[in-house]
Amino acid sequence: MNETNDVYDNPLIGRYASSEMAERWGPLRKFRTWRRLWLALAEAEAELGLLGDDGQPRITPAKLDELRAHLDDIDLKRAAAHEKRLRHDVMAQVHALKDVAPGCGDIVHLGATSCYVTDNADLILMREGLNQLCESLACAIDALATFATTWKDEPTLGFTHFQPAQLTTVGKRATLWLFDFVLDLQELERRRDELPFRGAKGTTGTQASFLALFNGDHEKVRRLDALVAKKMGFDRVFPVTGQTYSRKIDTQILDALNGLAQSAHKWGTDLRLLAHRQEVDEPFEAEQIGSSAMAYKRNPMRAERMCSLARFISGLPAMAADTASTQWFERTLDDSACRRLYIPQAFLATDAVLRIALNVLTQKSEAGRGLVVNKPIVAKNVREYLPYMATENLMMAAVQAGEDRQVVHEIVRQHSHAVTARVKSGEGSPAELFALLKADKSEAFKKVDFGAVTDPKLFVGRSPEQVEELVGEHVAPIRARYASVLGKTAELHV
Repeated sequence: MNETNDVYDNPLIGRYASSEMAERWGPLRKFRTWRRLWLALAEAEAELGLLGDDGQPRITPAKLDELRAHLDDIDLKRAAAHEKRLRHDVMAQVHALKDVAPGCGDIVHLGATSCYVTDNADLILMREGLNQLCESLACAIDALATFATTWKDEPTLGFTHFQPAQLTTVGKRATLWLFDFVLDLQELERRRDELPFRGAKGTTGTQASFLALFNGDHEKVRRLDALVAKKMGFDRVFPVTGQTYSRKIDTQILDALNGLAQSAHKWGTDLRLLAHRQEVDEPFEAEQIGSSAMAYKRNPMRAERMCSLARFISGLPAMAADTASTQWFERTLDDSACRRLYIPQAFLATDAVLRIALNVLTQKSEAGRGLVVNKPIVAKNVREYLPYMATENLMMAAVQAGEDRQVVHEIVRQHSHAVTARVKSGEGSPAELFALLKADKSEAFKKVDFGAVTDPKLFVGRSPEQVEELVGEHVAPIRARYASVLGKTAELHV
């Protein structure tokens, strides 16, 4: 956060994202990663027997030790002064390193181009970021699955076109949100696990500089690429690059983050609609204020914020796509400034969305922890529309008791239309339909046990079983993979 409070402070850092994600995309982590990349390259070159003009090892253990001793002592002000003079961020960091480790200046960045550190560092940070997001999403999936299981049997009014439809259950509805997140986790894991390393490719991707260093030994250059990747924790490298790795990788990762944002926005929107119906509330703390003017308000501000940040994320992939499609030949620098913005901010905003999701599911409030289901309201709304849904069951029960199907159908048609007209005039309620059918002069429904055929649980189909099956088949493996991090919560006070 800006300590002087006199310049713009990015809300993603000062207000929304976790400190862990914010630190990952900060300058110290970036430049420390650059130094580790320089060390990995120097180590690999030494291990492959790189020789100097005198035929002796060019990179000595002493030089490597000096480099290892200065991986973290970054002087940002000194580096900034170098950059102001040199107009080159990577060379500024090379000079800043030489200031504190002068003995290893001739082995740093040997054979490399700027994208060796910038691109490889981006890939490292994106993979770390994806792993953090996977862990947070797994925690949200675990908590949402618990919510779905808890409420798997509770009938609630379903909606199609936002019009009352067949009953479902509170838990079954939650599985719609849950499965979207399961799909998102699969995609994030795939992007994380399949992410390649740029490696040591040289200025235009031909590895010509490294081939010169190793006197034309192609095999050593091939091994150098793989060895540097291994030292940085990658088991695969890009088979070919220009000066930069293919910017399609950025679009694929941002598309995956956007997929998660879409799921969060859909969930947040549903929560906002349910809050309007007073059926489900997000956590509301004891001293929380819903409105500065309307003291009675309990606005779903967490869900609204989640939707807002998700909308921001959804706007970023278009810029990444433009970058990928407008790269010239082996590279052009017009990708640099925008990537410094949309890659970190995509991760920061997605991290923020997941923090809110966890908060909605786990925050302590007056009513307990996490989402609150207002069971009496849910049941009331079910009762209001159940008479229409139960008419087919009532008709079949009357027929089984000996009545003519067409006769009872006409009775139901007439009474249901009459009730609907009264409801629309503001004078009636759907609940009147049962009373009218029971009192019909034909006595067609006299032998029907209304209670036996109008229990709401008769109208939810396989909702409870579907919840159990989804959790057992799709959530259980996630819980097993992420057992060490489950139970994460997000207590937000912003």
